[in-house]
Amino acid sequence: MPAQLSVNLNAIALLRNRRDLPWPSVTGLGRIALAAGAHGLTVHPRPDQRHTRNSDLPALRALIDDEFPAAEFNIEGYPTGDFLALVEAAEPEQVTLVPDDPEQPTSDHGWDFVANRDMLKAIVTRLKKTGARISLFCDPGRLRRTDRSGAGDRCRPDRALHRALWRLP
Repeated sequence: MPAQLSVNLNAIALLRNRRDLPWPSVTGLGRIALAAGAHGLTVHPRPDQRHTRNSDLPALRALIDDEFPAAEFNIEGYPTGDFLALVEAAEPEQVTLVPDDPEQPTSDHGWDFVANRDMLKAIVTRLKKTGARISLFCDPGRLRRTDRSGAGDRCRPDRALHRALWRLP
């Protein structure tokens, strides 16, 4: 399957939130990205709402449904009860589960599939009932296919792999 671009709107939301202004518009820039050919939009609503806010999700869902019905909505996050309820209400096409502490500044590692197998299976089973595809953050160097069997549909490599490949700090 070829890779498809899903534009992450978190930096736009972070800038908006720092200025305490309604712009830049997360929905407006999402519209521009989709009109330019992006396959979807990605958000990572955190408990402190420093990135996208929970209130952004219905507007982004409506943007995709009303103007870009072939596009996908991907919501990333640590699977707390609040996050799961938020995802179930927003009905994204994909949910990406990340193992980081919700207060962590950014995601920097993948799941330990062996240690978290039972928890992940229960959460994935719950989320699959929504019809969403489930993606899990992973550390490709440590991943064995048997480690994540039954856990999800996809594995999203952590950015550390990209930094290493491109020798970025």
